[in-house]
Amino acid sequence: QVQVMESVGGSVQTGGSLTLSCTVSGYSYWSSCMGWFRQVPEKEREAVAVMLADGDSGYADSVRGRFTISHDKDKNTLYLQMNSLRPEDTALYYCAADLDHERAPGTWWPSHCMSTKEYNYWGQGTQVTVSS
Repeated sequence: QVQVMESVGGSVQTGGSLTLSCTVSGYSYWSSCMGWFRQVPEKEREAVAVMLADGDSGYADSVRGRFTISHDKDKNTLYLQMNSLRPEDTALYYCAADLDHERAPGTWWPSHCMSTKEYNYWGQGTQVTVSS
């Protein structure tokens, strides 16, 4: 049984840093997407940072240069390092994984992973609050 477990988020001041982690367990093979999304009330869930199994990554324009996504294969853990945080980064952050599709290298791109429709496993969400 696949489980997606996010770490507890937190509250920081503007300009601060925070790292989220997400342990994905119960699978034996991953060749598609994993990613971080976020959502604020009354808005759609949006992609923040995504990664393919080959290490290729993609970012939303609003976080590029400030956030870094990474994956530790030995620990089955996905990370999101967030620097230079802004009040507009305040949201509920979700970790997600697509473990049901096989994607051959060179046939799938980070842009494909930016849609929520690509994912079939989601974490419960963790709150990140950035105060001014």
